[in-house]
Amino acid sequence: MNITGSIPMKNFSHPVLRGAGRAYFSGLWRRLAVLVLMLLTAAPINSALADDVPLSVSVQAFVKPEGNQLSVLLRVPMDALGEIDFPKRGVPGFIIFSEADDELQLALQAYILGNIRFYEEGRLLENPEVRNVRVSLPVDRSFESYDLALANIRSPKIDDSVNLYWRQGHFDALISYPIESEASRFSVDSRLAILGVETNTVLRYILPNGAERPFSFIGNPGLVSLDPSWFQAAWRFIVMGFFHILEGTDHILFLLCLVIPFRNIRALVPVITSFTVAHSITLISSLFGVVPSALWFPPLIETLIALSIVYMAFENIIGFKQENRWLVTFGFGLVHGFGFSFLLTESMQFAGAHLLTSLLAFNIGVELGQLLVLCLVVPLLVVMFRYLVAERMGVIILSALVAHSAWHWMAERWEVLTAYDIAFPVINTAFYASLTQWGILLMVAISTLWVMQNLFGRFFATHPVEASGESTGA
Repeated sequence: MNITGSIPMKNFSHPVLRGAGRAYFSGLWRRLAVLVLMLLTAAPINSALADDVPLSVSVQAFVKPEGNQLSVLLRVPMDALGEIDFPKRGVPGFIIFSEADDELQLALQAYILGNIRFYEEGRLLENPEVRNVRVSLPVDRSFESYDLALANIRSPKIDDSVNLYWRQGHFDALISYPIESEASRFSVDSRLAILGVETNTVLRYILPNGAERPFSFIGNPGLVSLDPSWFQAAWRFIVMGFFHILEGTDHILFLLCLVIPFRNIRALVPVITSFTVAHSITLISSLFGVVPSALWFPPLIETLIALSIVYMAFENIIGFKQENRWLVTFGFGLVHGFGFSFLLTESMQFAGAHLLTSLLAFNIGVELGQLLVLCLVVPLLVVMFRYLVAERMGVIILSALVAHSAWHWMAERWEVLTAYDIAFPVINTAFYASLTQWGILLMVAISTLWVMQNLFGRFFATHPVEASGESTGA
């Protein structure tokens, strides 16, 4: 049986499917009419919508290239298929398994096939063949492995004597796509977010050599390469790092604090270089697991990031010495690097076999984002201080505004941090291993500081620069 995502339901030739399709659309129109009536009468509709669209949906999937076909195993909670009128008996509505095949096919067509697309070397795979569909009990754990899931979907239907409320079951499907070679590179564009308010998809890709590569994403992640080339992985992470900077308000404000007192490249070089090198150290160290798994560590880093903004803003206000600015920036750069690593840790699933390449690409994206921010902010500050406000007054005003925002962030994040129970670590083998890793990171940071001290010592000796913050003396 071949069912493609492009086949409209009105073309179903099977009489039962035609009836199911009419029932589906008539039910949909009735719901739309009810919603319009409720809007006109100003009645609340939240409860009505909640009955049809579940708040949270967990989708499980296996994808495995085998010879000349790509096998896809899917499991979707039947609660997400609310518009399908499954055959039921009794109260509250026990599903009749032996009569549900046509409705299961309709559910696959209406909810799944048109919303998940697979590509081979960039070419859309068409003409999917539905091997089997079935209902599984909520206690079924066959999707723990590909072989168990495959055996389950090929097993006989559940007997009609079993009482299962239809919304509590699992909808399982086995689909295959014709491919040219199992050695090709495949990608998926999942748009299953329509199934619920929040749809979490766990997809496991089985490589031809038997290795398994897991993916987990919420909503519609866009096109995901299941086995990316180094170039695909690098480009994805460059884009990710670039937009992470642009979307991270706290990182942008920290950069603004660095830029406000300096509006020439010579003065900015040591400070920006120091920040870049420092966050690169902790970002790269995250690849080797030098990130505590404690739940309180991310809130701690977020609090310290807000603190770094407050400190740099106050330093701009009271004044500082240019020769010492890069040193403070280096310390806070280490903290910001851990902040970058939280996103990176969650996204490394998209790196495939190119972990180091993706890590470096993410860092390049971050630097490109920083460069764009500097190119936009520096000219604006030059114009502002030349035509709108006196330089020293402008530095104080801008820094005070930044400090005000960051202070509120710091207070809110501190409140979150103090809600965690921070216990003294257990002294065991894992503790000593972690201590060793942190010791190595500390030595790398100290060595880098020594190199930069010599470099910037000669820089300041041959290129003395002045900062507006020095006018108040610090």
